Amino acid sequence: MTHELAIDLTLDAPADKLFRCYTDPSLLKKWFAPEPWTIKSVDIEPRAGGRFSFVMASPEGQEFPNGGIYLEVVPNKKIVTTDAVTPDFRPSGPFMIAEITFEDLGNGKTRYRAVARHWNEETKKQHQEMGFEPGWTQTARQLEALAKTI
Repeated sequence: MTHELAIDLTLDAPADKLFRCYTDPSLLKKWFAPEPWTIKSVDIEPRAGGRFSFVMASPEGQEFPNGGIYLEVVPNKKIVTTDAVTPDFRPSGPFMIAEITFEDLGNGKTRYRAVARHWNEETKKQHQEMGFEPGWTQTARQLEALAKTI
């Protein structure tokens, strides 16, 4: 049994601009949290084995640090990350592997698919209850809006 959650959207922005918004820290900071949440800091090295670290903040100012590593990065096509390993390659409490794909549909449109693969049904359900679908859809639309401006 798979323990996946996914969204599959057509975004009105080209794949290369969407990818850039994922891999440029100054851009990632602008869209990666569902508003009114924010990203306070970003430290990323978007390459296989590279680190990712960011701090998400609630509207009340409570901070939530997140980190892990990139497993695969294919420019303008795919990004795969996990939080199962810290940026210094130490085991961590695994929550998921995230796989983001960008499929160029032509005419400046992209099929955007985001999959969260969990180790078990319990963490999948926890992520679902945290608002996976509405939250990840909202951030995808924020990504789309930002990509259209660059």
